[in-house]
Amino acid sequence: MVLPYRILERKRAGMRLSEEEIRSVARGAADGSWSEGQLAAFLMAAAIRGLDAEETGALTLAMLNSGERWDLRGEVPRLCDKHSTGGVGDKVSLVVGPLLASCGLPIAMLAGRGLGHTGGTIDKLESIPGVDMGLDRARCLDLLARCGLAIGGATADIAPADRRLYALRDTTATVDSIPLIIASILSKKLAVGAAAAVFDVKTGNGAFLPELERSVELARGLVEIASALGTPTSCLVTDMSQPLGRWAGHTAEVMESLQSLEGDGPEDLMEVTFALAEEVSRLAGQPVSRHEMAEALASGRARQRFDEWAALQGADPGWLRKPGFPLAPVERPLLARRSGRLAAVDVRQLGLLIVEAGGGRTRPDDAIDFGISLEVKARLGQEVHEGDELARVYLRRDADRLAGLFAACFMVADEGVAPPLIPARV
Repeated sequence: MVLPYRILERKRAGMRLSEEEIRSVARGAADGSWSEGQLAAFLMAAAIRGLDAEETGALTLAMLNSGERWDLRGEVPRLCDKHSTGGVGDKVSLVVGPLLASCGLPIAMLAGRGLGHTGGTIDKLESIPGVDMGLDRARCLDLLARCGLAIGGATADIAPADRRLYALRDTTATVDSIPLIIASILSKKLAVGAAAAVFDVKTGNGAFLPELERSVELARGLVEIASALGTPTSCLVTDMSQPLGRWAGHTAEVMESLQSLEGDGPEDLMEVTFALAEEVSRLAGQPVSRHEMAEALASGRARQRFDEWAALQGADPGWLRKPGFPLAPVERPLLARRSGRLAAVDVRQLGLLIVEAGGGRTRPDDAIDFGISLEVKARLGQEVHEGDELARVYLRRDADRLAGLFAACFMVADEGVAPPLIPARV
C-alpha cells in the first residue's frame, strides 16, 4: 500500500503517478481511508500540476472499478448512451432518448441533478407528478426490454470514488480541471456498459469551459479515453452562448421537450438532437437517418415512447392523460432598451438568476420551484427595435428586482452575429 502522504508529495512536486498510486487514491475515496483533507489536497495538486493522458485514463479506470459495473451491452446489443456537460435550456436528453427508442435503438442514460448554473435532467423529469428516477441494473434492463429507454440517477454503488471527489471539486475550486472532469464523467457513464456513447460538450459563456479550445480539449480526452477503455465514442462541441431552445426552467423544459417530440421543436434544439442521434446510432452499428427521425416525430411514435417510459417510471396516469405545465404566476417581459441587434447573452448569469429565484438549488437539500421559467424570444444576431420583447420571465417573488437583473443579461448593439451551433466534432 502506498501512503497518501507520499502520493500527495509526488503530485505536488509535479511528478507522474503510477497506476498503483492512482488506484490508492480511488480506493481511499471509495472506502473512506483517505480523509476529506487528503482528497482535497490530491484534487488541488492534480488541478495545478495536471494529469497526463495515462494518469487520466488510470484515474478513470480506478474510479470506474471502485463500484458496480452493469456492462449491459452483452444483454442489450446496440445499446446507446448520451451525455451533456450541461447548459441553460439544454433538454436534449429528454428528446433524444424517446426519439432513438422509437426508431428501434435502445438507449440508457444515467443522469444527474443541477450543478451550479445548469439544470439537471433528473430535476427536470421530477417535475412530472409521480415520476421515480431511481435506477438500478435490474430496473434499467426491465425498462429497456419494455420500452427501449431508461433514464435515471445512478445508485450509490456506481463509482463511489467519484461520489466523494465530485462533492469536493466544487468546494476546492477544481471543477474546471479537464482530467478530473473526464474521470468523473466516464467513471459513471462507462459503468452502464453501452455499445456506443456520444458526448455533447458545451462551449461559450454558458458552459463550464467557455473557451472553444478547452472544450475541444475536453472532447478529445473523452473520446480517446472512452475508446481506449472499449466504448466507441464521439463528441460534438455545441454552442452555449445563448440558451438552447425557447425555454429554460424545469416544468417549461419538459413542456418544450414534449412539443419537440410532437414535431414542433425549435430549430437549434432539433439540430443538436438530430446530430447527436445520428452520431451515436452510427457508432452503435444501426444508423438512423434524419428522414427516419422526422417520420417518428410526425407519426407520433416518439411522443408515445416518452409516455410509455414515463408510465413505467411511475408518472401519474392523470397527468399522462392531460399533461399540465404550471409556470410561476408573476410574468415580467424583458424589453430591448435600444434598437440594433442582439449582440450577447450572459447565459451563465441567466442560469444563476433562475437558481436565485428558486428554480434551482444553492444547497443539496433545497426544494426546487419547478415553475420558475425563462422564455427566450430573440436570438443572437437578430434585429430588434427599442421596446421589443427579448424574453419573458415567470417568477414567484421579488419579481421587479429579479426581472431587472434578467434583462441586464441581454445586450443589444449595432452589430451582432449568431455563432455556429456545432463549431467542432471529435
